[in-house]
Amino acid sequence: MILTVTFNPAVDQTMTFDESLRPGAVSRATDARFDAGGKGINVSQYLAALDADTVATGLLGGFTGTYIRQSLSESGVPTDFVDIDEPTRLNTTALAAGEEYKLNQNGPDVDASVVDDLTATARSHGPDRVLVGGSLPPGLDPDVIDRVADAGEWRTAVDVGGDVLAALEGEYGLAKPNRDELAAATGAAVETVAECAEAARRLRERGFERVVASLGGEGALLAGPDGVVFAEAFDVDVVDTVGAGDALLSGVLAALDRGLSDEAALGNGVAVASRVVQRAGTSVPDFEGLDADRDAVETRRL
Repeated sequence: MILTVTFNPAVDQTMTFDESLRPGAVSRATDARFDAGGKGINVSQYLAALDADTVATGLLGGFTGTYIRQSLSESGVPTDFVDIDEPTRLNTTALAAGEEYKLNQNGPDVDASVVDDLTATARSHGPDRVLVGGSLPPGLDPDVIDRVADAGEWRTAVDVGGDVLAALEGEYGLAKPNRDELAAATGAAVETVAECAEAARRLRERGFERVVASLGGEGALLAGPDGVVFAEAFDVDVVDTVGAGDALLSGVLAALDRGLSDEAALGNGVAVASRVVQRAGTSVPDFEGLDADRDAVETRRL
């Protein structure tokens, strides 16, 4: 079972506009939607849709936290969150005239004592893998992620900012940086795929068994014990990139949990992400026929 931990969840508001946004002008959206968000939460939603055993936990508070609980319950995602006093944050993505604007809140102030409640919650479910995903709210430092990793026998994956990756001191099963995060975590050049592969190798040496790096339109790579695998992105009509990295990670984790090879795991991640970017927001697409998409993903060793 894969348990996800989201320290700083969000209600994701996605608004679509026909015209460009202009300073001082009132812009009226032609469409708007709300989704339960946060990296770990997104991953649990995708995992549930992929028929992988998962539980979502993390910190929730206020009316926005209530919305997330209700939304996940309605979509059939098992949850076991820890309550906090302040409201969970609200993040907004505006899609206007081919441009994407993201406005994110920092999140509520949190006392580090809540980590004890989170680790107790994790141990109660006995997961094989734990994913810690997303930003940390004010009041928490990267050492809380090390505390989660050290709290049980599970293999821990992380999808966090590059500065947080660089600060981690524990042993981890997997890290999922994007290109910028890979550069921030290693200080290495990441202009080319070859440079990204070398940076991923460096990150592995710092205590990560596998490194999955999302490279946007170029594809993704996975650096593991047997070397580096690269997969090109599917040629699809991209509507919204929100959740693309979470989808990639979900596909990889689901495949590794099934005992598949690194090549198959990376192909599965690319296939899942290709479905997600074809729709607005972080809603879960239909994954019927995904195995055929996974097999069609071209991978090669670097």
